[in-house]
Amino acid sequence: MIKLHPKESLLSSFVEGSLPASLSVVIASHVEMCPECQKQVESLTEQAANACFGEGSSSATQFGLAPQVEMLCEELMDFDSDVEASLNDSELSMLEAITSATEEVEHVAETVDLAAITDKEIEVSGAKFKVPRALRNIEIKPFQGLGNLSRSRLSIEDGDLRTSLLHIDKGGSVPTHTHKGFEVTLLLQGSFEDEMGVYQAGDFIWLDAEHTHQPVTKTGCVCLTVSNDAIHFTKGVSQLLNPIGQFIY
Repeated sequence: MIKLHPKESLLSSFVEGSLPASLSVVIASHVEMCPECQKQVESLTEQAANACFGEGSSSATQFGLAPQVEMLCEELMDFDSDVEASLNDSELSMLEAITSATEEVEHVAETVDLAAITDKEIEVSGAKFKVPRALRNIEIKPFQGLGNLSRSRLSIEDGDLRTSLLHIDKGGSVPTHTHKGFEVTLLLQGSFEDEMGVYQAGDFIWLDAEHTHQPVTKTGCVCLTVSNDAIHFTKGVSQLLNPIGQFIY
């Protein structure tokens, strides 16, 4: 069960389209996994539409286009009637055949299983996982390994923000660390735990310099992460790894 969700202010910004691309991708991926946030996004979208156009009104009415649109429709209907009246029986039969064929093509297109076409699966360290729809048109670079961690960078040009897929092997962990900036983590598959709790697939986790933790996974996990600075290891020998903190950033 998903316990951690984006704040409503983040979802509102997502609906408005005002978030950086990286954060939009993570929130879209969470919404895909979370029925609760799907409903909230639908509600916020409806509210935004009503705010723009007013309940019960169309964009055409809002901008004073309704009379012109109605006139154009009438002219098109009159034109169709004139054309049809000018056709002989053979031409009418051909027109009906074309129309019928078009309807059949549209019907076939409606029955195509889009999910079967767009499903994309990635394997890393023997683990397979489905890529969220929001990532399927984004280049995912090859995974690089460091101990029990594997990281793949996503090709999103987004200033200082870095978007990555992070895999931790079964029984693996990340040494105790904090964050120089912020880090958003969406758990895509598996589970992990730290000093603050246990996280399941779909959980949306926002951490910053106020948080120090050591993620540990018994099952192995795959995360989608966005961060704007390197992590900083805080305990023992792992502090020697700080020069390569950029690997996870």
